[in-house]
Amino acid sequence: MADQQAPSGPDLTQGVALADFSGAMLLGHVGEDDVLLVRSGADIFAIDAHCSHYHGPLAEGVVEGETVHCPWHHACFDVRTGEATAAPAFNALAVWKVEREGDRIVVREKREQPKPRVKGPRDAPGRIVIVGGGAAGFAATEMLRRQDYRGSIVMLSGEATPPVDRPNLSKDFLAGSAPEDWLPLKPESFYTDAAIDLRLRTEVQSIDAGRRNVVLAGGETISYDRLLLATGAEPLRLPIPGADQPHVHVLRTLDDCRAIIASASGARRAVVIGASFIGLEVAASLRAREIEVHVVGLEQRPLERVLGPAMGDFVRALHEEHGVVFHLGDTVTAIDGKRAQLKSGPALDADLVVLGVGVKPRLVLAEGAGLAIDRGVKVDACLETSVPGIYAAGDIARWPDPHSGENIRVEHWAVAERQGQTAARNMLGQREVFDAVPFFWSQHYDVPINYVGHAEQWDQIAVDGSIAGRDCMLRYKRGGRVLAVASIYRDRESLEAEIAMQRAAA
Repeated sequence: MADQQAPSGPDLTQGVALADFSGAMLLGHVGEDDVLLVRSGADIFAIDAHCSHYHGPLAEGVVEGETVHCPWHHACFDVRTGEATAAPAFNALAVWKVEREGDRIVVREKREQPKPRVKGPRDAPGRIVIVGGGAAGFAATEMLRRQDYRGSIVMLSGEATPPVDRPNLSKDFLAGSAPEDWLPLKPESFYTDAAIDLRLRTEVQSIDAGRRNVVLAGGETISYDRLLLATGAEPLRLPIPGADQPHVHVLRTLDDCRAIIASASGARRAVVIGASFIGLEVAASLRAREIEVHVVGLEQRPLERVLGPAMGDFVRALHEEHGVVFHLGDTVTAIDGKRAQLKSGPALDADLVVLGVGVKPRLVLAEGAGLAIDRGVKVDACLETSVPGIYAAGDIARWPDPHSGENIRVEHWAVAERQGQTAARNMLGQREVFDAVPFFWSQHYDVPINYVGHAEQWDQIAVDGSIAGRDCMLRYKRGGRVLAVASIYRDRESLEAEIAMQRAAA
């Protein structure tokens, strides 16, 4: 995350000439506040210049109609109201009063925060129950109240803490460069103030779709008028001897991360099993704590299945530059005390072990409720399942993706949040098609990798720029059509690729 910078650009209290504002955006300041002028058609608006998610510089983003897109993690904001219209941002931007004095544009004071624009037809179910306390569940809960839904909301979470910014668990927080108070998606007071019945450490035993209720492990039943399943995914655990020891960890929850940090205290060497995105982000974070890290993975190149061979080689070299030792084409067959036995023969000393070998969607409740299943919960374009009134979002949902033309299921944080937002509006009767382009980001030391689209297979990777030079765009094509784009330090181009995919599928 970036620190607050000194005010930039012209002093907007003194005004700028219309002739000097010829583009879509102009960065200036009001006192010590950075303020962004945005042109939308014949209108000019003024909003906070930094994204409310990670303080990304909106002036380096893209304006499309009445929406400004953040270049870092692709959050979207309404320039009229400041509303965060698409995750991963949730907090609105301040909006400023724009005045005309002759041929000059002047900004001196903030406007009262406008209310979010409520879309489409309205339904008023008496009670909405959300099962899951992760990205999709939280985003749905927050959007319901933002859409002025005044009925009862019950959020059932198996986790011990209110929803947190899960990507940070393998990045800044684990690395020791972010405090824990950065992690909550909203303060605990939000749930009380918004009259959300958030129940933590709560296990849902079953769903009775006929009676429209959920049954908790203790026998309590909770009725619903609409139900959102957002049960997410759970980390895979290797069925090997010693995997249940206290110094062997998975990473999914805040408690998991706290346990890894506790094990890292005083540790000399860590073994990460799995050269996945989360495994490699954990490796980078543990290196930031000056722990020796060995990564063991079955693949011959890290991340090759998603990013291709050239990017896989680059990622490996990047981690090796920072001291990570790879054992690829190999696996751990047992953990004997603090020694990890490799299939190839040697054993590695390991003060802590982190499993990053993937996740599986939590489908037990959906299967028990009789929902249609296809390697995930099948949903329609509006995220409704085969049972009317029950919706699914996030890691469990397999939806008809208009960009690839296929039914897909992805495990991306921003996708889960955006699906939660769409599901919320649809539970209120809006029948909004989920057509957001899949997006994720990954951080490896000082190198961010952005990825838009979805390409399970490709027959060509077109590279623009230099991967080794950390300035590139990779386009994954099949039959000449671009299915996905990965980039390093090409933030604006990544945004433009996402918008182009969105328009192509419209």
